[in-house]
Amino acid sequence: MTVTGTPDTDLRGAAPARVRDALRDGDPLPGGRGFAGRLSDPPARDGPVLVRDVLGRQPLFVERAAADPTTDRAPTDPGAWAFDRAALFDPTSLPAGSVASATGVERVWTLPDGAPADPGPAQAAVDDALDGTLNELARAIDGLAVAFSGGVDSGVVAAGAPDAPCYVAGFDGCHDVAAAREAAAAMDRELRVVEITHEELLRAVRAVAAATGRRNPMDLAIAVPLYLAAEAAAIDGYDRLAVGQGADELFGGYSKVVDPATDDRVDADTVRGARTETVRTLPDQLERDVLALRAAGVEPVAPLLDDRIVASALALPGGLLASDGERKIALRRAAAGRVPEPVRTADKKAVQYGTYVSRELDRLARQAGFKRRMTDHVGQYLDDLLADE
Repeated sequence: MTVTGTPDTDLRGAAPARVRDALRDGDPLPGGRGFAGRLSDPPARDGPVLVRDVLGRQPLFVERAAADPTTDRAPTDPGAWAFDRAALFDPTSLPAGSVASATGVERVWTLPDGAPADPGPAQAAVDDALDGTLNELARAIDGLAVAFSGGVDSGVVAAGAPDAPCYVAGFDGCHDVAAAREAAAAMDRELRVVEITHEELLRAVRAVAAATGRRNPMDLAIAVPLYLAAEAAAIDGYDRLAVGQGADELFGGYSKVVDPATDDRVDADTVRGARTETVRTLPDQLERDVLALRAAGVEPVAPLLDDRIVASALALPGGLLASDGERKIALRRAAAGRVPEPVRTADKKAVQYGTYVSRELDRLARQAGFKRRMTDHVGQYLDDLLADE
């Protein structure tokens, strides 16, 4: 269903009072899992505003012309903004942490960047935040399924929803399906495997591209298996899907964070600095994933992006993020006793590779005549495939 902004549309993700308090106090992490929408009575402002939380956990779009303060159209006008980009003629994302009004777009929230906490209290804060978040999840599992790949992120989320079925999508023989089967067996969990075929891959590529506006190989290869798992859950009658999004970015899950001084994929030369760079990629990633999941018929639930967990993760010292080749150290320690040891220590592949989606897109591109010697041959293939969409 397309949802277009009107003066009577509620905010998504938080009550108006919480957002008003966050604006008044400049609090970037006021509790909850993000918000976006139209606030009719913001503090210290004349007239309504659009808001989007600091990590962009709820997508929000405005007409490009309405975002320009030199035009006679305000972004808060009916029909000038939407939660669904397809509802607008020329949509642009409202930047995370921003407020938009008739006078323009203003960044009002930024992530905390203080000194790290000492290791003991820092780990305890992560443990407490995870306890609180997963306890809440366990109390609200009606209509909930879990996206499950067998790694520590989805394992912890699944542990918080012990009666929810788990879903994984991938090509026959892929790493993610094998890992999910092993982890589900170890956790005594019901697992639904969605086997991707070339036909299903192409159908999902078209659906994800239409929902997200993304047509590049990386975005599509990441979102497609998530879309197909979510679609299967929706067909089975579930309207919410719990996901492990945010763990890699917040807790130092990328290999480039381990030794950033010698890794040209990041500008920072410290573990914490490299982690900050990855966190800054979250708004763009979350927009893609949320739109893909909603297009599949479910509402995403992201426990590891709860403000309590975000705040505790941002305060971690580098030694609890990545060290000596180990990654997500604090999260793995917090997972002890929640998931079996093989799940807690699992080294997960990136979803586009672990599901074989990138491999099979490459295969289809070459079969269609787009050879590897060509520049961005998969991208060219996708442009051709989606040309009439």
